[in-house]
Amino acid sequence: MAHRAHRRRAVAATATAAALITLGTAAPDASAATDPRIDLRVLVVDDGGGQVGAITAQLQSEGIPYSRVDLDDSGRPTLTAAFLSDTVNGRPRAKFQGVVLPNEAPFGAGSAEQTALETYERTYGIPQVDAYTWAHPEVGLDYTDQGGYAGGLDGSPATVTSAGKAGGPFGYLDGAFSFEDNSPSVQESYGFVARPRTGFTSYVDVPVPGGTGTGSLLGEYAHDGRRELVVTFAYNQYQQQFRVLARGIVEWLTQGVHLGQARNYFAVHVDDVFAPDARWDTDRNCTPGDIDCGSGGTDTTTPIRMTATDAQYAASWQQSHGFTLDMVFNAGAGEEWKSEHGGTDALTDQLLADKARYRWVNHTYTHPFLGCVQDTSTVPWSCARNADGSTQWVSRSEISSQISDNYNWAQRHGLSTDRSELVTGEHSGLRTLPQQPQDNPNLGPALAANGVKWTGSDNSREPDQRLVGSSTLTVPRYPMNVYYNVGTKAEMADEYNWIYTSKADGGSGICENNPTSTCLSAPLDTATGYTDHIVPTEARTDLGHVLANDPRPHYAHQSNLAEDRVLYPVLDRVLADYQALFAANTPIVNLRQSAIGAELQNRATWQTALAGGKVTAYRIGNTVTVTAPSGTQIPVTVPEGTKQQLLLGTTTFGTAYAGERSAWGTPAPLQSALTLKLP
Repeated sequence: MAHRAHRRRAVAATATAAALITLGTAAPDASAATDPRIDLRVLVVDDGGGQVGAITAQLQSEGIPYSRVDLDDSGRPTLTAAFLSDTVNGRPRAKFQGVVLPNEAPFGAGSAEQTALETYERTYGIPQVDAYTWAHPEVGLDYTDQGGYAGGLDGSPATVTSAGKAGGPFGYLDGAFSFEDNSPSVQESYGFVARPRTGFTSYVDVPVPGGTGTGSLLGEYAHDGRRELVVTFAYNQYQQQFRVLARGIVEWLTQGVHLGQARNYFAVHVDDVFAPDARWDTDRNCTPGDIDCGSGGTDTTTPIRMTATDAQYAASWQQSHGFTLDMVFNAGAGEEWKSEHGGTDALTDQLLADKARYRWVNHTYTHPFLGCVQDTSTVPWSCARNADGSTQWVSRSEISSQISDNYNWAQRHGLSTDRSELVTGEHSGLRTLPQQPQDNPNLGPALAANGVKWTGSDNSREPDQRLVGSSTLTVPRYPMNVYYNVGTKAEMADEYNWIYTSKADGGSGICENNPTSTCLSAPLDTATGYTDHIVPTEARTDLGHVLANDPRPHYAHQSNLAEDRVLYPVLDRVLADYQALFAANTPIVNLRQSAIGAELQNRATWQTALAGGKVTAYRIGNTVTVTAPSGTQIPVTVPEGTKQQLLLGTTTFGTAYAGERSAWGTPAPLQSALTLKLP
């Protein structure tokens, strides 16, 4: 905190008294009566570029309210003093706590709108982000021909400077990261590397390509009583270099006090625990048991199932990585396996011996399909029909018994299951297009009868949380590109080739007909393709979700913990890459399904309140006041040392994360507003 206060005093030295008050540094003649009101809302001036879009996506993700002015809209509001500020009950009010611009002067230097904006920023101490601009003296940088560089940045190593870390907005980073370079044939990044001038503090440096020394790509320019965060590299919301910096950009913009919050989440569900999984047939390019695999030939494949040794490895891996897996289990399938193999099962014994090391999620007793009754006489399957033409549905009693039998088995064996959580086999019972365009009408009542509040769904089909029946919400899960029907690296690469190569290269050609897919330029070597291509590709995708403030879990299968244990290299890569990027104060948050469901529910309720204009939030001096509809959970991020005002006394607000404190909060008892006292 001492570092931050020192930085703020230095910046504020050239600012007005009002700006000094806003930044939390008392001016000699300042008092609570003269402190302006600063509304906790961001102004976004949008030119349609990807950089402003990326920052806007971050604001949206965190739950930070913002107002967007579209420069391409002829009917847009004009930025005037009245648009930017007014008075409330005789107190000056700044309507926006920060401003995002596409560049340093989108309205034109000296224009009426640009002048009004700069005057507003100067008067109230409002920070401005220049989402993307070139290096020139007007933003505090030398031209690039003065020892700098302009060009591609793919693969460039970048470093967060000491100013960016120590008391700066990027203290949550470990220090070093690299610009993405996913394809050697495509330029993915471009920027201007330049030397700072007086008043410019660099937060992110890179070595000057082809030159000597380093130059800035992101930094703060303090001048003329104003502060700008100057970004001189192009980016979009999905690129890793933006994702690792996005939190810091927002914290700088809001001075660390804002509605909304962000975490880096990662949860991994392992489905089908206790049950065996079918194996991919590398000769027939299908999975025996699936209706599209044909009936000709003899099935010589062996089902894939973990061994006791695999279970021991899973427990040891968790402990060494400080990460908990969610075991999504089918106890009845395990009992069937046991009865078919001499009445004993070393795997079940080992998993039960280590049961306290995992989280356990009900996956139904024997993993049946719980939607419509499937007619498999055709490919693809269809819903069976009654004599009157209506759909035949799996009954409520069958669904209910699958849920309760599995839960009761878990209770008898001391598993730490949460009755409110469920994942049905194949997410069945939920609508499955095109064959089953609606939920099984028996599903919702069965879920309610068994106390299920959160049921897993497939994010690739339904990315949004929704209501099932009257009382259950979905928790969308990311399917990992580590297939359920493979136990070895070679099998994984073989099936991957079938899906992602053209017919001319021996593949299925699916990728040629799917606009969201890309065919491999050549088939992967089945001996090396998994390690060299699939692992880094999948790990990059998963880490992208982690860095996007996305709590939705990922899922794989118990088969991926067996034989070659193909899931671990992906998880190892995600965790190692994350640890290399982030400081110890920003750990991965590993939630169970019910907590993820509640997080998604709170976000949806919050966004509805914001969209309805039912939230009021502002700061006066060191007091933050927020009102929202009764019962609404309010996300807030504030500096360490912040207290929540109670009717009598105060209490520490929130939990520590990334050098700040944040939480979903509510007004204290007998209060109508959430009131926070900043340090």
